[in-house]
Amino acid sequence: MTSNGTSSTAQPLIPVFKGEKYHLWRLKMKTMLKSQELWDLVDNGYVEPNPAPAEPDQQLRETRKKDAKALFFIQSALDDEFFPRIAEATTSNQAWAILKQEYIGDRKVINVKLQSLRREFETLGMKEKEKVQVFLSRVSEIVSHMRSYGENVSNETVVSKVLRSLTKDFNHVVAAIEETKDLSTYTFDELMSSLIAHEDRMNRCCEKVDEKAFQATGDQNKRSAKSSRGRGRGRGGFCGRGRGRVQFGDQRQQKNIP
Repeated sequence: MTSNGTSSTAQPLIPVFKGEKYHLWRLKMKTMLKSQELWDLVDNGYVEPNPAPAEPDQQLRETRKKDAKALFFIQSALDDEFFPRIAEATTSNQAWAILKQEYIGDRKVINVKLQSLRREFETLGMKEKEKVQVFLSRVSEIVSHMRSYGENVSNETVVSKVLRSLTKDFNHVVAAIEETKDLSTYTFDELMSSLIAHEDRMNRCCEKVDEKAFQATGDQNKRSAKSSRGRGRGRGGFCGRGRGRVQFGDQRQQKNIP
């Protein structure tokens, strides 16, 4: 794409942090910075020569340029309410460290938060009538949060936890997965696909049962209505004829009365 004779490249879509779910925003930013080959610079920083050279060499100029670009991305990713927190940072590494300290904390704080998340992960269970995709989203969010604090949560651990935490409606599919799959290589996405497919089959089966029950109720109501109409016609005809005979007899009796 060109404009006024100069070439331009599209900027990456930058996730904006608005004060909530910092761990998710951090993961998205890390991926975006990696795509621009800037993450190593943000994570590790760089050392400015001391004293600063009057004429920096090409490598130093390139490093400063890349760092300024990374700092710009971080600044652009903050809502105006949170930008002042890093306004004084002069490098991307400084800005990133400030945000990490404020929203994650030091090692002691991280350990406390991880203990809470571990308990939440261990006690997590699928609720009755809960959609499987909703439950898996809850699992995924907790795991992402734990990993953002540096916890090494393996895929096998997550898959095994999900299989233990499903409702009894999934007993058959859980048994099939445990017997036929190697949980050390069976991914969370594969598990999600299998469980959603099983839930869809159960829902279709329930819909057919409900439809048959509805049809049976309708047929029974029709038979009852027909039977009622038949009994109504019988009583009406008999009573009509009976009343006619009684009235005729009465008339004859009335004529014979002196």
